[in-house]
Amino acid sequence: MHQNRTYTLIKKTMKTENTNIDYQQIPGWGMDMDPDNEPTYPMKNYTGDDHNRLNYERSAQQPVEIELLKSIERPVYPVVFGTTVPPSGLSGIIRRYAFKHSEDRYRHWIPLILADRINAWEGIIEDLGKGVFPNILAERGIKAELKYNAAGLAKKVLVAAVVGTLLFTYLSKKKK
Repeated sequence: MHQNRTYTLIKKTMKTENTNIDYQQIPGWGMDMDPDNEPTYPMKNYTGDDHNRLNYERSAQQPVEIELLKSIERPVYPVVFGTTVPPSGLSGIIRRYAFKHSEDRYRHWIPLILADRINAWEGIIEDLGKGVFPNILAERGIKAELKYNAAGLAKKVLVAAVVGTLLFTYLSKKKK
């Protein structure tokens, strides 16, 4: 009873959120929302072909023409991978260190997070070196933040102003 009521409420909510689209008119819409019409319940229809999922033709290996970091747990490179940003600079050194360690260790994941942050700063420095001043506010999504989370943005600005004022006051008094 409770599940059907939830299903009805969700359908009504979805219909009223956007008055231009009547979701109930879309063929198949909401078929997985009704718990009484769950297509995979109570059990899978076993056809005997489950073992055939392993018999497929693998894609050809993408040629490795850049430095590609590979987990020590994996014997081969992935079949396809991105080539736009090979490891370089300080972030690349940190990434190479991280990939010398197992994926189940913090020594692997924490350096990768740090390398991402450093890589963002490397990009800003690279832009400045090319004479391009990055529009940091636009890149941080200030327009979307203002449109969809104005209260959160105001809170962030207020906190930054208070912290900046306290820091400025502390440093000013320390010089005297």
